[in-house]
Amino acid sequence: MRSILLVAVALSPVCAADLAERIGQVIDESEAGRRTRWGIHAVALGTGTVLYERNAGQYFTPASNTKLFATSLALARLGGGHRFKTELRLAGPDLVLVGGGDPSLSARQYPYSKDRTARDPLAVVEAMADAVARAGIERIAGDVVGDDRWYPFEPVPEAWSQGDLMWAYGAAVSALTVNDGAQMVTVRPHADGFASIGLRPAVEYFEIDNRVTVTAGGQRAIDWDLRGRHLRISGVLPSNDRGESQSIAVDDPALFAAHTLAVALTRRGVAIGGRVRARHRAKGEPWEAPAGQLIWHRESPPLAEVAQVVNKVSQNLHAELLLHEVGKVKRLDGTREAAMEELEGFLVEMGAGKREFDLHDGSGLARANLVSPLVTTRLLAHMDGSPEREAFLASLAIGGTDGTIENRFGKNRRGKLIRAKTGSLSHVSCLAGYAESETHGRVAFAIMANGYTAPSAEIRALIDKIGLILTE
Repeated sequence: MRSILLVAVALSPVCAADLAERIGQVIDESEAGRRTRWGIHAVALGTGTVLYERNAGQYFTPASNTKLFATSLALARLGGGHRFKTELRLAGPDLVLVGGGDPSLSARQYPYSKDRTARDPLAVVEAMADAVARAGIERIAGDVVGDDRWYPFEPVPEAWSQGDLMWAYGAAVSALTVNDGAQMVTVRPHADGFASIGLRPAVEYFEIDNRVTVTAGGQRAIDWDLRGRHLRISGVLPSNDRGESQSIAVDDPALFAAHTLAVALTRRGVAIGGRVRARHRAKGEPWEAPAGQLIWHRESPPLAEVAQVVNKVSQNLHAELLLHEVGKVKRLDGTREAAMEELEGFLVEMGAGKREFDLHDGSGLARANLVSPLVTTRLLAHMDGSPEREAFLASLAIGGTDGTIENRFGKNRRGKLIRAKTGSLSHVSCLAGYAESETHGRVAFAIMANGYTAPSAEIRALIDKIGLILTE
């Protein structure tokens, strides 16, 4: 037995050197790899041995790797069992839908499963309307109000690009959000030669200016332009085309939620005497607990299941809501500023210097975000030893199996040994998480590729090769 152990010890440095050489070859033997700025850090968690590093302490744009920081913070500060609350109250003449930051008021089903079929996006709203009908309420004398004052209304982080705000991935942040703060709009050719518009959910929130021309042939070319609530759709659509759908972000999620409720109530014969409106709270304005008769309430799935959606499918809005919830619960201030201060303190606690990161949101949509691979693996190592270890691990996509890496790593069966979070922006591709290595046990790794002009698929293929090497 003693001789076997000696052989194992003797071989270990050779294996590590071979691993480093192979990773270097993956990058250097490709023109795209050589012309890309790489930041890589890989460490064996069992021994603390650094297996590979390349620019590990330098700043990189992490893109959606930022969600690792948001979900870690939320799990650590709030716990995987934390739940968000939503209420419906009759306050004087008004019916008030009170948001509590719940990201799950949508068609999504929990816990996450890639094979589940999406349900009615307004199923929760229909349940609210049913509760009103059961309470015997036939008329709302006043307004239907969407109340998102649980957090101050800061719909857009300052560091987000204006061009992202129209689309669902750049949805406005609000403590009252139905259907991820977006509406699917579909334009199709109609038999009468005109273009028809379809909405999911079927609520008339946008003022739609349909200028699409249906042609006998040619190629589809549709332009989408959103200004506030005015959506102009123009271009050409061949008569034999299947049409085009886009998920458009609403400018005021609380107002949109109130509209969906008003529509559901009207279908049940409940008259509305007033109007549909939103109620917000400005930054610095004190929060007041909602008043009135409680008609209906709901608790979200546990935060651990919410985190699965954030990391597995890279849901931007949900990541931002987790950040705001941390600020609200831990600092009694649901602002983004309070949440980012809490995140800074969390990272400093685990040994990161204040100048080792510069983060501006929870989703990674902000291009101003900067972090090093070294700080990222430090976070991963911290979570691997934390009480929320299993919840965090379960939130990560599994290679070749689900989430954003379902179709990664080719057909290599070792892809299933990788649990990780992707990150993608223009000229940015990242992958960070854990690899189960035959030689080194669990490995925490961060691979960041910035500043490339090659096709993203080519860079992702190099990243996948590196990830697979770490499993050997």
